[in-house]
Amino acid sequence: MADAHATPHHDYHLVDPSPWPLVSSFAAAVMLIGAVVWMRGLAGEGAGPLTDALLTKGDKALFFAGLAGVLVSMFGWWSDVIKESRKGDHTPVVSLGLRYGMILFIASEVMFFAAFFWMFFEMSLFNEARTLIPEVGAWADVAGKWSTWPPQGVETLDAWQLPLLNTVILLLSGTTVTWAHHALAHGDRNAARTGLIITVALGVLFTAVQAYEYQHIIHEHLFFNEEAAGTGLYGSIFFMATGFHGFHVLIGTIFLFVCLLRLLAGHFTPEKHFGFEAAAWYWHFVDVVWLFLFAFVYVTFG
Repeated sequence: MADAHATPHHDYHLVDPSPWPLVSSFAAAVMLIGAVVWMRGLAGEGAGPLTDALLTKGDKALFFAGLAGVLVSMFGWWSDVIKESRKGDHTPVVSLGLRYGMILFIASEVMFFAAFFWMFFEMSLFNEARTLIPEVGAWADVAGKWSTWPPQGVETLDAWQLPLLNTVILLLSGTTVTWAHHALAHGDRNAARTGLIITVALGVLFTAVQAYEYQHIIHEHLFFNEEAAGTGLYGSIFFMATGFHGFHVLIGTIFLFVCLLRLLAGHFTPEKHFGFEAAAWYWHFVDVVWLFLFAFVYVTFG
């Protein structure tokens, strides 16, 4: 019994009791319920002052309250992980587990984007099959528009303008993040800092170019117009696939920016820098997804 609380003689780390799993779960639930309220509403007007303020269609308060909780949980939870690493709790066995966790996370992201690609391929390869469906209501008009690819009325983007520019930007960012990682592994902190700064700047530039592209699509009514009525699925899956990728670029940019701050604070060493390594893995994944988007959504079926 005297040795019950002695220093453990193993390579595993049992984390201290933490509020973040419970807090983040509650915050995520509130955020998603708030999203439903924002888009659809959960109560009609006149149900009561509190209900009118929080649960009627268009109310955003619940969503942003949940989002704030999620962001606080993320900051607190990841800060605790960094503190554990700084204390030496991330032994080789624990570090291996972190690597497996990141690999599985990226694998789940691959499945996430596979669903979008599957939908786009089904739309583009078998669009004529929709004309064989028996006419029901106004289906004949919809089927007629889908008899050609792209659907009638939809104006696609020139892949060799803004999409090509963003491809070059991401490919260049992949080289700079690799340069930064290589420099850090060899103890060249100045080169690592420079490579990270350039990578973050390229990530911001990609997001700016994509925002301009979206503004052009919406302003010029390329996907959603009177002539393209009944073909909204094309624009929806385009924005879902490229938009979620853009969201991943934004997350990856923040990820790398945090790594830059940690590098400047002296957290990383040539032997111990898995946080940066994980960010680099994530960024390369984002690059590869964009190459598939560019090759198929913009070029092959665009």
